[in-house]
Amino acid sequence: MAKLYNDLAVFVAVAREGSFTKAAARLNVSQSALSQTIKNLEERLGLRLLARTSRNISATEAGERLLASLGPRFEEIDAELDSLMHLRERPAGRIAITSSQHAADTILWPVLEKFLREYPEVKIEVIVDATMVDLVAERFDAGVRLGEQVEKDMIAMRIGPDLRMAVVGSPSYFEKQGLPVTPEDLTHHNCINIRMPTSKAINAWEFEKAGKIVNVRVDGQAVFNSGSLRINAALTGLGIAYMLEDYAQPYIEDGRLVRVLEDWCPPFAGYHLYYPSRRQHSPAFVLLLNALRYRA
Repeated sequence: MAKLYNDLAVFVAVAREGSFTKAAARLNVSQSALSQTIKNLEERLGLRLLARTSRNISATEAGERLLASLGPRFEEIDAELDSLMHLRERPAGRIAITSSQHAADTILWPVLEKFLREYPEVKIEVIVDATMVDLVAERFDAGVRLGEQVEKDMIAMRIGPDLRMAVVGSPSYFEKQGLPVTPEDLTHHNCINIRMPTSKAINAWEFEKAGKIVNVRVDGQAVFNSGSLRINAALTGLGIAYMLEDYAQPYIEDGRLVRVLEDWCPPFAGYHLYYPSRRQHSPAFVLLLNALRYRA
């Protein structure tokens, strides 16, 4: 089928030029190759398409009918190819990304606000989902997760700085219950637990100091999978919360929350954009990759 298409394209070029010499120069092939292509096409169709004389070449009746039919179609194909080339110069299209809420708020939106204004023909859809989504099955172009959560068969690109966890409680809570000095002390406190969205489990709180790793299973009255609910519970003095540092930082700075065990909360790899390695990327996606790339 591909060979037939190429042979027909050669016929259109020769018929329009009325010359093997001119058509050969246009297509950048030899005259003998064009002549052989036309001969093969005529044999395949069982029809004479071009009338050859010593001075010129003209289409036969069958050739005229074929040219009238094919000419506009080849023009449409050429126009569409030109349009696609134009898209390379002017990025367009849709990009779908899955992300956690925190990553969308702190990493994606600051970049997208400028990117969408700069490239008005690019459409970006961000779906906030705390679970680990199958990008291929759900037809996402990319996802955003913590570096340690990215699957091994994906390409991962860092898009944010290292993160830290923070253990916080209200001043009124610590006045009544005292300050925990070690992670193990948390077992004696009313802790606000986290229900993980993917595994549905309540994970231990993870700590590390001087190479020593301590995982503590805490207990308390409340279990949430929402960062805002954990903040609210801590602010009201219900108990101690364990969350990403930048969630709690504004409240720590204004004194409404007190941070404890800070030396047990080292930095860890921040957010990465990940995507399938086998996919060929659009110009718009490549531009977005460059805009999101983390530069320390």
